[in-house]
Amino acid sequence: MASNDLCTPEGARRLKERIEAYWKERGYDVTVDLVDAGFMPAMRSARTDVRSNLVNGMPRPANDRSENRRSA
Repeated sequence: MASNDLCTPEGARRLKERIEAYWKERGYDVTVDLVDAGFMPAMRSARTDVRSNLVNGMPRPANDRSENRRSA
């Protein structure tokens, strides 16, 4: 049974794959990384963060060579 919790390693991996596939179908190459955030007392569990180089949910233009680009 698949979990809907996107903060688990498995859920975060599924979300990463969905984001990459979505933008690839539209001709964009986005960078999505998974970061182990460790134990979070408020959640009472560990979590995995999903980080990308998207800006406001959109890929950067192909000609954007800004040094401020973040691909965490």
